[in-house]
Amino acid sequence: MKLLLTGSSGFVGSYFRKAYGREYKIESFSFRTDDFDKLSLGHIEVVVHLSALVHKMGGASKEEYYRVNFSNTLSLAKKAKSSGVKQFIFMSTVKVYGEESEEAYCENTPCFPQDDYGKSKLAAEEALLELEDENFRVAIIRTPIVYGAGVKANILSLVNLIQKVPVLPLGNIKNRRSMVYIGNLCAIIHQIILTKNSGVFLASDDEALSTSQFIELIAKALEKKIVLISLPLFSKAVQKIRPAFYKRLYLSLEVDNSLTKERLAFSNPYTTKEGVEAMIKGMKK
Repeated sequence: MKLLLTGSSGFVGSYFRKAYGREYKIESFSFRTDDFDKLSLGHIEVVVHLSALVHKMGGASKEEYYRVNFSNTLSLAKKAKSSGVKQFIFMSTVKVYGEESEEAYCENTPCFPQDDYGKSKLAAEEALLELEDENFRVAIIRTPIVYGAGVKANILSLVNLIQKVPVLPLGNIKNRRSMVYIGNLCAIIHQIILTKNSGVFLASDDEALSTSQFIELIAKALEKKIVLISLPLFSKAVQKIRPAFYKRLYLSLEVDNSLTKERLAFSNPYTTKEGVEAMIKGMKK
């Protein structure tokens, strides 16, 4: 099967190419370095669109989010449809639902995105679904935070912190955070292609963990002894000084993707423990 992959040099794209390069004849396209007008898709059966401007703690302009996540996506999808591509897979985000919540998000939860990143992704989803017909299937994959070897930003910072500091004031946190190991995410992409499916799907590991549990898993994989203590004054200080950081450390964001697994007849190939171990092993190479 001939497949076009955008974002092929990124975190998810690199893993997908390595894991499924023998399953498909993969071609790549970059909006940053390639000429869109010269892109030919007449021989392509499936487009997997991973390229995006991801959520940044510091933010980016609304115009930039919409240019990359909405306009580029819609232009690519229109060209794909007019070229006879059969399936278009779009990588979205749980940020389309909103922010942290005590209720688990599922595939059918109403969407109320709060920032420009989530809004631009939802706008792209809606535009793609309007293009869908019996000859052009659209699959949307919403993900929580993705982790694995090569991950950057908050998780990489957390791993580095655990390596250097034996005592952390992050004990007894009772939140529930869903994440997805990159191997499980790419397996869902593969299954959607194989089953020629369409619609909205959620990618997630089988269990949501508290921040404290996730730290303990990382420390164990690193073979580092760590002591987690509970300091209420620390959490209050973080909430006041770094509210966005506080949300990620202390509040819940859980997804229930049982409907996705049922529709795809899919089971995650990796547990969270196995995913964390694979991430740490990959970081050591």
